[in-house]
Amino acid sequence: MQRLGELIRYHRKRSALTQAELAELAGVGKNLVHELEKGRHNVRLDKLLPVLQVLNITLDFSSPLRESFLREYPDAHR
Repeated sequence: MQRLGELIRYHRKRSALTQAELAELAGVGKNLVHELEKGRHNVRLDKLLPVLQVLNITLDFSSPLRESFLREYPDAHR
C-alpha cells in the first residue's frame, strides 16, 4: 500500500489539490486521504475507488486464468 499511497499523493499534488479538496471531490473524509497517502494497509475498496476515480487512476487485476475466464464469460466486464 505504500507505493499506492505515494502514487495517490503524486497525482493529487500534480492535480493541484489539497487533501481536503480531494476528499470532498471523492466523497470521503480528509483523514482517509491522509491515511491512504501514508500507506494505510486496511482501506475498504468502496472508499479507495472514489479517490482513485477523481485522480484518474485505474486498478488492473491480473490473473494467469484471465483469458480463459473471459472466453468462458464473454459478458464479464473487461
